[in-house]
Amino acid sequence: MSSIRLKGLSQRLLNRIERSGNQLPPPALLFFYCCLLMIGLSAIAAGFDLQATLPATGEILQARSLLTGEGVRWMLTETVNNFVNFAPIGTVLVVMLGLGIAEESGLLRVLLTRLVTLAPRQWLIAIVVFAGILSNLAADAGYVVLIPLAALLFKTAGYPPLAGIAAAFAGVAAGYSANLLIGPLDVILAGLSTEAVHLVDQNYQVNVTGNYYFMLASTALLTIAGAMVTRRWVMPWLAANTQTDDIENTPPVEDHQANRRGLWAVLIWTLLFTGLMIGGLWPGVDILRAADQPVLDSAFIQGIVVLITLYIGVAGTLFGKFSGSFKRRGDFIYGMETAMRTMATYIVLMFFAAQFIQYFAWSQLGTIIAVKGASWLGSEDIPAAGLLLAFVLVTGLINLFVGSASAKWALLAPVFVPMLYLIGISPEATQMAYRVGDSVTNIITPLMPYFGVVIAFAQRYQRDLGIGTLIAMMLPYTLVFWLVWSILLWVWLTLELPLGPGVSIMLSG
Repeated sequence: MSSIRLKGLSQRLLNRIERSGNQLPPPALLFFYCCLLMIGLSAIAAGFDLQATLPATGEILQARSLLTGEGVRWMLTETVNNFVNFAPIGTVLVVMLGLGIAEESGLLRVLLTRLVTLAPRQWLIAIVVFAGILSNLAADAGYVVLIPLAALLFKTAGYPPLAGIAAAFAGVAAGYSANLLIGPLDVILAGLSTEAVHLVDQNYQVNVTGNYYFMLASTALLTIAGAMVTRRWVMPWLAANTQTDDIENTPPVEDHQANRRGLWAVLIWTLLFTGLMIGGLWPGVDILRAADQPVLDSAFIQGIVVLITLYIGVAGTLFGKFSGSFKRRGDFIYGMETAMRTMATYIVLMFFAAQFIQYFAWSQLGTIIAVKGASWLGSEDIPAAGLLLAFVLVTGLINLFVGSASAKWALLAPVFVPMLYLIGISPEATQMAYRVGDSVTNIITPLMPYFGVVIAFAQRYQRDLGIGTLIAMMLPYTLVFWLVWSILLWVWLTLELPLGPGVSIMLSG
C-alpha cells in the first residue's frame, strides 16, 4: 500500500513540475528571454564587481557586462559566429541528412520492426539505455542518431515514443561517464588530473584506465536503474499525462521479397564499409589516421558523425533501390529535403540557445559560480567519504550552469585533486566522484547544448511539448542515477575496491 501511495505522490510531483515548466514560454522564446535576462544579470554582476580567483594560476576573473561598449560590440560581431559555430547545429543537421534517406526509403521502419520481432520485448528498454551509455564512444552521435531511433523503436514496439527518447537521453547524457571501453573523455580527464596533482606531487601520473573497474560496474547499474525508471515511472506518467500527436505515421511493414533484397544490399554495404574502416585505420595505411597516431586522436574519431551519416545515407539509398521504394533517381534527395523541413523549429530554437550559452560564457558568470562553489566545498571540514559524496553533489549543481565536462574539470581539478590528495584520497577517486556528479544533471539543464536537440525530437511526437514536460520526464532519472551512483561510490570506498588496474580510492602509505 505504501508503494502505491509513493508512486501516486511521485506522479503528482511530476505533474506539478510539468505544469510549472510548461507555463514558461515556448522553448525558443524562453531562450530569447534568457538572453535578455543574461544581459541584465551581467551588468548587475559587473556593477557589484563579482569576481573569483583561479586556484591554479591566480588569475582573477571578473564578471563582464554585456551592456558596456565592449559587450555590445561583441554581441554585434559574434552573433552569426555564435550560431554557426554552435556544436549541435552542424552535427544534428548533417546526421539528419543520412537519417532522412534511411527513413524515406523505409529502411528504418523495416529494421526496427524486425528488431522488435526478434528481440524479447521486455529487454527493449534496457537495450536502449545500454546503447545510450555505449554511444558516448562515438562523441555526439548518441544524441543525434540514437535518440530519434529509440523513439521510432518504442513506437514500433507499442511503447510511448517519448519514453524511448527519455530512456535514450538518460543513457547518453546522465550515464555519460559509464562505459565498457576507454573513450576520449578518459584521456582528457586523466591529463587534466595529472596536471592538477603535479601541484603537490610531480611524480604522480593519472592513468586513463584509473576509473575503468568502476565504469564497468556503473554501466550495469545504470542500465538496470534506467530501465526501471522508464518502466515504473516515466511510461505510466506519459500514458496518463501526455498525448502523442500523429506526426509520424508508421505504416505496417510487409515482409516481402523486395524488402529482403534491400536488406541483403544493406548487409553487403555494411560488410564493405566495416572493411574500409578497418583498412583505413590499419597501421601504415595513413588514411583515417596518421602514422603512429592513436585511434582516439584520429580522423576516424573526429569525423565519426560524417562517417555515420555516409553509412546511413548509402544504406538507405541501397535499400530504396533494391526494395523498389526509390523509383526515381532523385528520391534520396527528397528524403534529405524532407528531413530538413522537419528541423525548422530546431534551427530557430538553436539560434537563441546558442546566443544565451555564449552570453553566459562571455560574461564569465558560469566560471565564477564554479570556482566559488569549489572554494566553499574545500573550506568545509568533512571526512573523506563524506567529502567525495559532497563533491558529487556540488559538481551536479555546478553542472546546471557550466556544461562542458572538460572545461569544468579544468577549473575544479586544481582545487580538489591536490586538496584531497593531501588527506589521502587518490586523484582517480576525486576524478571519479567528479564524473558522477557531472553526468547526472545533464538531462535537466537547458544549458546542456543538446537539451534543445532533444526537445526538437520530442516535438515530432507532441507538437506543444515544452521544457516543463521534458524536465518532468527526465527528473526521475537524475534523482535515481544520483542516488544509486553515489551509493555505489560509497560501497566502493567502504570495501576499498580498486577503481581501475592498480588504483585504489585511498592512497597507500
